[in-house]
Amino acid sequence: MNKCKITVLKRTINQDIVDEYLNEEVRPCEIFQDGQEFVVESPFAPPQGFCAWAWADMRKDIFTVVLGGDFPWAKQPGVTITCCTDGSRPVIFKIERVD
Repeated sequence: MNKCKITVLKRTINQDIVDEYLNEEVRPCEIFQDGQEFVVESPFAPPQGFCAWAWADMRKDIFTVVLGGDFPWAKQPGVTITCCTDGSRPVIFKIERVD
């Protein structure tokens, strides 16, 4: 089984959604930092310090990459872009297969 690397591309805020639906100030995700990298040794367990919610959201993409699959919409084989499902402040990740 291949390994993969997860890179935090961008922490975002959907301010229009926050303004309309939430009663509190929202800051970008505090678990991750832009540019942060994680190496996935096993698709069955998240790397140390990785958000469990984001891991659950991304696991299908991680499995595809580590099992040798590709995404037809991606420019590079073994690479995809995905995000966590936090609607007000999603984090965008790049997953890439590494040898």
